[in-house]
Amino acid sequence: QVQLAESGGGLVQAGDSLRLSCAASERTFIPMGWFRQAPGKEREFVAAITWSGGSTFYADSVKGRFTISRDNTDDTVWLQMNSLKPEDTAVYYCAADPEGDYYKSTAWAYWGQGTQVTVSS
Repeated sequence: QVQLAESGGGLVQAGDSLRLSCAASERTFIPMGWFRQAPGKEREFVAAITWSGGSTFYADSVKGRFTISRDNTDDTVWLQMNSLKPEDTAVYYCAADPEGDYYKSTAWAYWGQGTQVTVSS
């Protein structure tokens, strides 16, 4: 059972940057990703990365602003978020080991507890 722990959330102003980290409890040569959930909304896909880091996938709403990366020697995945907007406000969740469609939250087997990101206008 892989355990995931997110960190790096906080309160920032529009246009600022944040970097989220996700530490895995064990070596994970599996795809990993980030989702987010705003109050009253469903959990939505943000980004994903293959186990090698060779391929990345992004939601249209964050493409060009967010970058997902990983270090398999450190069992860590990051989400660099630039040019943040108030609509990026949400709890951000790290996920691992998908089976099927990366873009669907139901495909992912393991989840972290989430970290709050709040962007003020």
